[in-house]
Amino acid sequence: MASRSPAVAMREGVPLSELSTIGVGGPARWFARAETNEDVRAAHHWCVERGLPLFVLGGGSNIIVSDGGFDGAVLSMAVGGLATSHAGDETRVTAGAGESWDRLVDWVVGQDVSGIECLSGIPGTVGGTPIQNVGAYGQEVASVIERVTVFDRTRSEFADLTAAECGFSYRMSRFKVDDDGRFIVCGVSFLLRQSTPTLSYPELMAEIERRGIAHPRPKDVRDAVLAIRRRKGMVLDDGDPDTRSVGSFFMNPVVSVDDRERIAALAHDRVPGFPVAGGQVKIPAAWLIERAGLRKGSGEQTVGLSRKHPLAIVNRGGATARDVIRFAVRVKRAVLDWCGVWLRPEPVFVGLDGDEDVDFLKKAHG
Repeated sequence: MASRSPAVAMREGVPLSELSTIGVGGPARWFARAETNEDVRAAHHWCVERGLPLFVLGGGSNIIVSDGGFDGAVLSMAVGGLATSHAGDETRVTAGAGESWDRLVDWVVGQDVSGIECLSGIPGTVGGTPIQNVGAYGQEVASVIERVTVFDRTRSEFADLTAAECGFSYRMSRFKVDDDGRFIVCGVSFLLRQSTPTLSYPELMAEIERRGIAHPRPKDVRDAVLAIRRRKGMVLDDGDPDTRSVGSFFMNPVVSVDDRERIAALAHDRVPGFPVAGGQVKIPAAWLIERAGLRKGSGEQTVGLSRKHPLAIVNRGGATARDVIRFAVRVKRAVLDWCGVWLRPEPVFVGLDGDEDVDFLKKAHG
């Protein structure tokens, strides 16, 4: 059965597990594909008229969908388009929210333009990058986003938000917190520059040095990042079961210098980390997970940690959303019990409002 509004077609009972990289979750009660901004507007009004919630789906690389599915409408974002302009050493790139993020990075790097080369290999679509404030290996999109085009569901109109208006912070934005569900990202404009890449992440610097490259260009950095991510199972590969995940499940926590010293005393070892604003330190969640006793490859029959990287929770085959969530709770509790650090999850939980386990996963402190 299908229902049609003037500009968007709705289908019933579409399985969402097939549209998620971790491969769990039930069906969407209603499902539509948005190929234009007007499709977005039409889907919004269709849901308002029926009193239904609306969830916007990008590449499916950062979601955990309830086993019961989503009792509303899921809008698959497929708005495309790519435009560029140049002025001096600056390049402005504007892309539709449905464009593949890694294809965009590959194209930008091919122009010898820097600013997002360290974000190579990250799955998903352009529209998800400002929501998550995607970052890796010393770069994050907040530093290069100029404008985000959104549909404001509160005002029922399109708007352009500057980077300052997006409320970016570490792996966070206003789209995830204060205005969760209000805006639908339709396009993003990036301001990039033709310049020598600035490398700050030790692992990446070591890879570049290993390759014998004294003056790396953006493509050199992209190649190095992809190599590192493949070794960790962080590049989607149908032939590699360790990539059946949402990527990094937990964010790297930011702690005080005193907490870092306290953790070092517990570990009887130096704690790796990077200084951040406010005199604090960002430390690797993967390091904490392993020190809490959970090694690569540990887990249960259907779900566990990747054999390549302890920060990825993998669907080993036949896992349910509940399996994944319960295992994530186990990981978070292990770290909390060992050192008192509250890990915070990166993925978005769909159809799981009010779930006690999910509420615990989202909890940032005691």
